[in-house]
Amino acid sequence: MDELASLGVVALAGEYHSVVARAVAARANALGLPFVCSSAVLDALTEQPTDWVARLAPAQSHGWRIYADFLLSAGYRRIAVAIQPSVYWTAGARILRDHLTPRGGTITELDMSVLAPRAVCDELINHRVTALLLLAGHSEPAVSIVRSVRRDPRLAELLMGAPAGQPELTEWATLLGDDGNSIPFLRYLPERFSALGARVEVALRERLNEAPSFVAFEGYDTIAVLADVLRQGLDLTRNKECWSRVSVEGTRGKIQFSRAPGISVWQWTWPPVQVVDRDPKEPHRFRVLHTS
Repeated sequence: MDELASLGVVALAGEYHSVVARAVAARANALGLPFVCSSAVLDALTEQPTDWVARLAPAQSHGWRIYADFLLSAGYRRIAVAIQPSVYWTAGARILRDHLTPRGGTITELDMSVLAPRAVCDELINHRVTALLLLAGHSEPAVSIVRSVRRDPRLAELLMGAPAGQPELTEWATLLGDDGNSIPFLRYLPERFSALGARVEVALRERLNEAPSFVAFEGYDTIAVLADVLRQGLDLTRNKECWSRVSVEGTRGKIQFSRAPGISVWQWTWPPVQVVDRDPKEPHRFRVLHTS
C-alpha cells in the first residue's frame, strides 16, 4: 500500500480475502487513498467509520444471517462449526450463534487448531449434530474434514455446509470429486441476470473457458463503479461524499452506496444473495436452494 501510494496511485480496487482486505482498508484510510473493495465481507472492515472505502460485497452479517435462515427453514437446529482461529471465522461463528440461538438453534465449536479432521467425526456423534459448517481454510483442513465425514457411515445423514464459498472453487471439485457435492454455500448472484449481466456472463465464459464464479461478476462491477466515477468527473481524493453519487447498472443490479447501520464503510445495500450447492447429478451445475 505504501509503495503504491508513493508511485502516485490515486485509487485502489480489488482483493480477494477478507483478512487481506481489512489490512488494505486500514492503510487506505490512514493514507487517504480511495479503495473499492470487491469481495471482502467482514463487517468491521475498518476499526472506525471511513469515507475512503466503498464495498460491493454484502457484509458478513447480512449474508450469513441468510445462510442461518436457510438452515432453519431446512430443519437444522443442532449445528457444529469446524473453526480455525481467524478474525473472519470468529466473526462468522458469532453471527450464526446470535441469529440461530434465539430461534431454537445451537452452535458447537470444534477447534481445528486442536482437533485432527478424523477426530471431528467422533465429536459430531457425541454432540448429536445434524449439520457441520466448514469455517476453515481451503484446501486444508476443509478438504480433509469433508473426506473424513463422507467416509464415516455414522454421519450419512449429516449436512455439511460452507458459507464462505469454498465449494465454488474449481479446485474443490477436482480434489473432492463426488464428495464435494451437496455442500451448500453462499454466492452473490441474482436468480436471473439482466441483459447486461447475461452479456457479461457470455463474455467471461469465453475468456475463462468455464462458467464464471460470482467473484468474476464482483470484479466486473468494480470496474463499472470506477467507470461511473470517471464519467462523472468525481475526485475521490478531494470529495469524501463522492461514493454517495455513484449510481450505475452492474451485472447484478443497480449499484449505489450508502451508510448502513453497523458498517464502517460505504456499502452497496445489497447485492443479491443465494445459497447454492453442486448438484450431485451434474457436479458442474449449481442448484439454488435459498434466496434472500
